[in-house]
Amino acid sequence: MYYRFLTLFTIQLACFALPVKSQQRTKFKTLNFLYSISGKETVSGIHNKEPNSTPARWTNKVDSVAGHYPGLWSGDFLFQEDNIDNRQLMVNEALKEWKKGAIINIMWHACNPGMNEPCGWNNSGVLSKLTDDQWKELTTDGTELNKIWKERVDEVCVYLQFLKDNGVEVLWRPMHEMNQKAFWWGGRPGPEGTLKLYRMLHDYMARVKKLDNLIWVWDIQDFKTLENDVVVYNPGDKYWDVAGLDVYDNESGYSESKYKIMQNVAHGKPIAIGECAKLPTAEQLAQQPDWTFFMCWSELEFLSNTINDIKSVHSATNVLTLDKMPGWN
Repeated sequence: MYYRFLTLFTIQLACFALPVKSQQRTKFKTLNFLYSISGKETVSGIHNKEPNSTPARWTNKVDSVAGHYPGLWSGDFLFQEDNIDNRQLMVNEALKEWKKGAIINIMWHACNPGMNEPCGWNNSGVLSKLTDDQWKELTTDGTELNKIWKERVDEVCVYLQFLKDNGVEVLWRPMHEMNQKAFWWGGRPGPEGTLKLYRMLHDYMARVKKLDNLIWVWDIQDFKTLENDVVVYNPGDKYWDVAGLDVYDNESGYSESKYKIMQNVAHGKPIAIGECAKLPTAEQLAQQPDWTFFMCWSELEFLSNTINDIKSVHSATNVLTLDKMPGWN
């Protein structure tokens, strides 16, 4: 009897002592993979900016320089006419990369719903503003501006549905850099601001469009107000699966304080470097091992880093390139 009690107690104690991260399991292969590598390894990634007609341009360039393809491929629905016309080519590449074993990340630089689409990278497009009255209309179901927005969301949902139908899981990163005031969707604090539109988008895509292949990435930028921003612009744990930080402040770089802030707000969920220009080094990633992936920004990887920098991080033992990925079949 004593032996049985002692055995049960030992099993219970062992179970209790398991780290929280090892107990995390989801329906997503890729999200489970991120949980499994958190604290040990980091997936390399790069964004494939314009044009959508060549959606692996920057991924291929990394391989040509480093001798390894990144483990994460990223695409963008974008906003210009030619890129909108080539969205199918972009998601075709996403499917191709998925079959190779890459993590798929997709974002959307959306046109202002109060203005025309297609649009430009200017104050009549992605970098434009909405008045307070327009914002209220946008975030009120059934209004004209809200209908226009949903129509544009419906258009990208067609492509996300295509990926769902083909078994592709997508790290979906809409309304990125929510604390960034340059974008029409960002920089509006408070429950009726940016958070409200993000939550509405999440509920519409998940409940109405039933896109259950999306892994939601909540993403902010590393401004000096980061400690406050992770509170003010946090839509709530149920609205995101991965917390991403865009690191563009070269003065502070990959500081320990930023890392700790993201760890604390994640509550055990994966954290990632959502965008960067300057690559983290293998040594920095070893010191901050909870970053599950980094995604360098297209041409900025080659403008902000030396060839040796790129080769070094992609050959590091704690960095996962495509040839080290487990595959999804």
